[in-house]
Amino acid sequence: MDASHDDIAACAGLVQRGDPDRFMAAMAAKPDARDLLFPLYAFNLEVARAPWLTQETMIAEMRLQWWRDALEEIGQGGNVRRHEVVTPLAAFLDHEGAETLDALVAARQWDIYKDPFEDAAKFAAYIDATSGNLMWVAARLLGDAQEDVVRDFAYATGIANWLRAIPDLQERKRIPLVDGRPEAVALLASGALQRLKSARKTRAAVSKPSGQALLAGWQAEAVLRQASEQPERVVDGALGQSDFVKKITLMRLSMTGRW
Repeated sequence: MDASHDDIAACAGLVQRGDPDRFMAAMAAKPDARDLLFPLYAFNLEVARAPWLTQETMIAEMRLQWWRDALEEIGQGGNVRRHEVVTPLAAFLDHEGAETLDALVAARQWDIYKDPFEDAAKFAAYIDATSGNLMWVAARLLGDAQEDVVRDFAYATGIANWLRAIPDLQERKRIPLVDGRPEAVALLASGALQRLKSARKTRAAVSKPSGQALLAGWQAEAVLRQASEQPERVVDGALGQSDFVKKITLMRLSMTGRW
């Protein structure tokens, strides 16, 4: 199935409006990589939104199941439904990629309900299934990469994004952390920072084409350092960099390829 320019443009528009940080990261990649990244990021955005669009749990489950059915069609290699995100996704996604993204969708069921994570292992599995699966699919399809290195970096990215989302999650009556004490938050951020550093030590295991998928984590180090040193910034919604610093940092990483 071929994706048209209009399909890619539609995905890019969705990401630009709904996930501007990933939009910037995709724009920092090479044009041919964007044709893959925009549909993937649009898919991720639509799946992440699905549980929050309704208060009816059954309807939310049906929304996620729609995406799982679409991925099954892609994975089987037969007829695939026409859709502005599914169609361009089917142009490059293989069976393995479809199965990996299916696990991402399944993990998003946590977002439907208000139950807390059972333990730290369940929370870590959620981060890996969401952030890890998305980044790994992108990296694998763009070029050669060592999976554990990508997943270490993706975990750090996922924790950084999760910490930034905590004020909103709490406002929605969710319990986002197994242990929300400041010292536990600092420890969580420090652990994620260590995994980021570990990934960077073995940067050579990720080819430059694959490394374009890791540009999405360009803010992770700064956010994790802030959370580890001043965990109170998490609940205050004060994590992150200025727009100017964000743009300069991303530009530097894009030019050097040193995510």
